[in-house]
Amino acid sequence: MVIGIDVRTLMEAQYSGIPGYTHDLLHQLLALDKTNKYVLFYNTAQKLDVSQWQFDQPNVWLAGHGWPNKVYNASSKFLHYPQIDKFIGQDIDLWYMPHFNFISLPNNKAIKKIITIHDLSFLRYPEFFSVKKNLWHRAINIQKLLPQFDKIVAISQNTKRDLVELCHISPDKIKVITSAISSKYRVLPKGDISLMKFRQKFNLPEKFILYLGTIEPRKNIASLILAYNDLRQTNPYLYDYQLIIAGANGWKYEGVYDLATASPYSHDIRFLGYINEADKVKLYNLASLFAYPSFYEGFGFPPLEAAACGLPTVCSFASSLPEVMQEASLLVDPYNAQQLSLAMQQVLTNKELRQTLITKGLARAQEFNWQKTAEEYLQIFQTI
Repeated sequence: MVIGIDVRTLMEAQYSGIPGYTHDLLHQLLALDKTNKYVLFYNTAQKLDVSQWQFDQPNVWLAGHGWPNKVYNASSKFLHYPQIDKFIGQDIDLWYMPHFNFISLPNNKAIKKIITIHDLSFLRYPEFFSVKKNLWHRAINIQKLLPQFDKIVAISQNTKRDLVELCHISPDKIKVITSAISSKYRVLPKGDISLMKFRQKFNLPEKFILYLGTIEPRKNIASLILAYNDLRQTNPYLYDYQLIIAGANGWKYEGVYDLATASPYSHDIRFLGYINEADKVKLYNLASLFAYPSFYEGFGFPPLEAAACGLPTVCSFASSLPEVMQEASLLVDPYNAQQLSLAMQQVLTNKELRQTLITKGLARAQEFNWQKTAEEYLQIFQTI
């Protein structure tokens, strides 16, 4: 069988979220499957070093094109050209997209088509996106795109419910295959020299509350800062806990920085910027508590990654987070900063609760691995 896969998400400069998902899934698929042929499609008019992807297996072919993306997107949408099977120059049996994008799908009905949907936040909460991003989503028109696929993979039950409700997709057409986390997320020895060097590099304190993710309104970092203010005000003995916010700036990030600057504890609120994948493990291992009050997640990688590193977590009781974390996290109302403050105080001061969350978190994280996820994908590829 010849399987075509859209790997345009791998052209992102920073691997997190969907690009990270695509990278890890493909590497596990190729580690398991030595029989089928894989044709990986990408398109860019810019210079691209594809060797960084490390797809050098004998059953892998790269089908790259150099069209300007705006030209390709417009041609796909308005002219329905070029059809992807003709464009990559290979006779494919199956076409898989790990994320939606502009595409002209094959007319040949013998070519089975599968797509993964991570979340529908842009439909559920369009106010969390820029005008440009909302126009991009509207141009793709996911409600019109999805019926063209034979099978839709949702990464959580929450995403499946949203697909049924917001896109009117039949539940029978949707298969839930949960995301996974890399085995690199693990508990490191406290005396690990890499931890000491990382702490020194960023001048990290001995005790800190961590948020890691994109800085944007949907992540609800504003409530976290308000909760931190309340925590410090009502619990003066927790004066030595800083709030460390790590992640790249997203849309409307300025308000978060303004709120941090206005905080009476601004000297203890720090921003680290984007953290690469290797350093994320160290950051999780050094933190005292992970707080993630996001309004909406299709899956929610960071809390699970943190739990795998032995870090107790506090998450919002919203979207997929209760489904993913279950009893392995303390869940709070994302609209209630005082509730978040109280939850953080409990985890930081109640040793029994803290150890319970650590133990349950480690066990829960073990349930999400890429081999299991890749095996479920292969089953769909082979039986659709």
